[in-house]
Formats: sequence, C-alpha cells, structure tokens
Amino acid sequence: MIVLPHENDRNAPLSILVALASYGTSNDRYLERLIREYQSMPFNVDIVVLSNIEKKSAAGVECRVGLPTSNPWSLPFAHKKLFADHASKYDLFIYSEDDILVTEGNIRAFLDVTTALQHDEIAGFLRIEKGANGEANYPDIHAYFHWDPTSVRSRGRYTLAHFTNEHAACYLLTQEQLKRAISSGGFLVEPHEEKYDLLCTAATDPYTQCGFKKLVPVSHIDDFTVHHLSNKYVGRVGVSALELRDQTEALIRISGAKAPSPLFNTETKLPHRLYSKDYYEPASEDVLSAIPSTARNVLSIGCGWGATEKRLVERGLRVVALPLDPVVASGAAARGVEMLHGDIKQIATLTRGEQFDCILCLNVLHLAYDPAAVLSSLRDCLSEDAMVIIQSPSMMSLRTIRRALRGVSILQSGADYASTGVHFSSVRSVRNWCSKSGMRIDRTIAIPDRHGSSILGKIASAVGDCLPASLATSVAASILISARRLKDGRSQHASTEPSLTQRKASPARLRIVRSA
Repeated sequence: MIVLPHENDRNAPLSILVALASYGTSNDRYLERLIREYQSMPFNVDIVVLSNIEKKSAAGVECRVGLPTSNPWSLPFAHKKLFADHASKYDLFIYSEDDILVTEGNIRAFLDVTTALQHDEIAGFLRIEKGANGEANYPDIHAYFHWDPTSVRSRGRYTLAHFTNEHAACYLLTQEQLKRAISSGGFLVEPHEEKYDLLCTAATDPYTQCGFKKLVPVSHIDDFTVHHLSNKYVGRVGVSALELRDQTEALIRISGAKAPSPLFNTETKLPHRLYSKDYYEPASEDVLSAIPSTARNVLSIGCGWGATEKRLVERGLRVVALPLDPVVASGAAARGVEMLHGDIKQIATLTRGEQFDCILCLNVLHLAYDPAAVLSSLRDCLSEDAMVIIQSPSMMSLRTIRRALRGVSILQSGADYASTGVHFSSVRSVRNWCSKSGMRIDRTIAIPDRHGSSILGKIASAVGDCLPASLATSVAASILISARRLKDGRSQHASTEPSLTQRKASPARLRIVRSA
C-alpha cells in the first residue's frame, strides 16, 4: 500500500507540480483551458509550461524555454529534471501535453486507487475524444494495442488491467512513486525512443523503464479517462464507447478467474512493432468476396474485434471463432459470433468434430511459431471441398523498399523467428506453408492498402487495381490466398505449436536490416 505525503496532515491542502509540454502556438487555446482548470482546483498547484518558444504566461505560471537536446522533438523530456529537482517539495506530480485535460475528479480518483495499489503499480489513464455529435472516441485503443487478460487484478473496490499502449500523453505520480522512479535509474535518462517515438516515450518512461506497471481501473473507467481536447483522431483512430464498454465488462468478468492464454504472440519484435496483428482491422470486402457463396458455416482463427466476422453473421452465416483473447472479441461475441477458447492444437476437440465450409486465417499465420503446423491442425475441421482463406502481409513489395528508404528496418531472408517474432511473408512462403500442410492453392489476390492515409499509399492502391495479378503484389499491402485440402494428401508437417513460454529459436527465416 502506498501512503500519500499529505495524509500525515489532513488539514494541509495537496501540493501539486504540473508540467505542460507545449510546442508553438497551435494549441494555445487548449493550454489556456488547462491552466484555468488547474488554477480552479482546491489544491496548491504550481504550473510550469515547457516550450520551444517564448509564451505569454498567465499569472502564477512559469514558462521555461529550451530543448534538452538538439533534437526538436526532445522537448517533453525537459519535465524530468524539473520533477527531480522538486521531488521532495510536492505531494503529486502531473505531466501532460498541452491538450490533455486532467480534472479534479481524475486527480481524486487517482489518489483514492493509489492507496490500494502495490508499490510497483501505478494507476493510468486512457484518452477520450468527442465527435461533432458528442460521440465518444478512445484513440489509444488501436492497431496492435490491447488489454492483457492475464493482468486483471482486484485492489480494494477497484478492478484493474494493463493496456499494452502505455501512452496517454500524460501521467500522474505521487512523491513516493517519483522518488522510486528516480532511484530506479530509468527516469533521468537522455531523450530516446524505442517502443514509442520521442514525444510518447517521455510520457511512458515511468512504466517502461522504472519498474512500474501501468494499470487502468476498468471498473471505474470514466474516472480514468482524460479529454484529448483537440479531438484530432475522431473518425480516424480509436474505438467507440460501446466497444470500450464491451471490453471493460469482459475484463471485470475475468477478474478472479484464470484468463485464457493468448492464442498467438501477436506483437513482433521489429522496430515500431512492424507487422504486428491489428486487433481492430476493418471488415475486408476482399475477404468477404472470397468466401464461397455456398458456405453456411465459417470458422475464424485469430479473431480480433470481429468486424469481418460480424458482417458474416449479418449475412445469415453461422460463425465460430477462436479469438486472440476473450476481451477484444467480446463485442463480436455479443453480436452473434460463437466463441471457442483454448489451444490451436486442440481445435478439432474444441469444435467437437464439426466441419466448416470455410476457415479464415487473417493476418495471423506469419506470427505463429509454426504456420504450417497451424494449417495442419485445421485439416480435420474442413468439410468436403471447403476453403481456407489466408491473408498475410506482403513483405516483397515496394512498401518494404519505401520503409527502407525512410530509415525503417526491412526484412530479408536470414534470421530466426525467435529474434523477430515474425516469419517472412510472401506469396511463395504462404504457398510453402500450404504445401507442407497438405493443401493446394486455388487463387491468389493482391490487396492494396485501401485504408491508408498517405499519398503514396493511395497511389499504390490505385496502381495495384490496374496491374495483372503477377505484378500486383509489388504494390500490395497484403496477399489473400484461397486454398483447399488435397483429397488424398496428408500433412507433411508434424510439429506442434509450443506455448509462449516454451518457444525456442526456429529455423532461420528473417534478418533485420537497419538503415544507417
């Protein structure tokens, strides 16, 4: 249990040091609102604005101008020395970007839950945005970021869980937590980037480098959301209030029970987690079009939030899924997708011998320890003349070359799965996985990045639609392969998928090449 400094003198108002990182002038209207909010609180609040330019400060607000290093994106790291220099002078320390509204209610909720936490646990927040019609958007929930079902725990009246995206553009630390962070050696460090870029890393180092675990109190989620005033991601990135509710309710149900182990290791070890599984993939028209019109039941392996699966249910098909985890798939489960939970090796037992007209493996095989073994395990689940639809990243494309030119790592044959967390994925490699598992290829389709926002991505998508199939993969974001079981063929692959804790180096497949 963490004891707060002000508890020794209940009559003394809480003292808070707030550091706000503010670039330029574009967010000044939000900055002014933050300052008004903090100054209206019944606490002793000192505010320091950290900026790259001179700013006219409100009364009682200090503005410090300057960058920690020559890198223009290093500004957020300036708050660390400020906090360290005043570590014994304040009860609470708040860091945020200049458009994150932390309210008195947020602060009181943080202080309340903190008294129930272990010394290595910190309560954290999610950002919320508001659309033009008042609809809520939660932008931190996107891409490969997800709740860890095995992290759910109860602390007093709270149920908490770890969300793998630690970045919420802000954090709160008590004096005790700050001193522990400093003594860990991971707080007062030079500006750096690893899992996150420089801007985000400054706000996540307490969780990623100082021995703390960020836990979000999902049982009181409204108290632990902070308004991202710019609302810049509405309609672009994030999930709705309904989706978040489904996920938090699933986490609360898990509390006190043993959560299923993750189906696959969905996050790669590549820079920026390149080629990780997107848990929130939009419904794919290419996949929907590839499903045979005669199919009546579909099995989905590695279902995320289930956009494609829900569309199939709406069409009247029976859809059964072995999801990535029971939390992200909770919304699909509530809308008609039947869920199985267990090991992929036991899929025939989990389905009780049922055979399916179509099986989906969408952007997961390249992440499995042994893709051919996964396909082999599905053979007994296929009905006569059934189809397996495989979607996998296209790593032999112009997009990969473009990433290399931009200084991002590219993949070439050479290194192993153990060091990358991913297998090289191309038309040829997927064909090999199918061949080893006793399946034949019917059709191969190149899928452009139809949801990309970059100009080059849109050009590549338009060009890809005009190219013959043999050339389209050069501009494709992914490939879609339809395969069927060989009638008299047998799987040539007898290996099994190990647990996440048992995995060892697999045969050489990838080499990470880093640009200078």
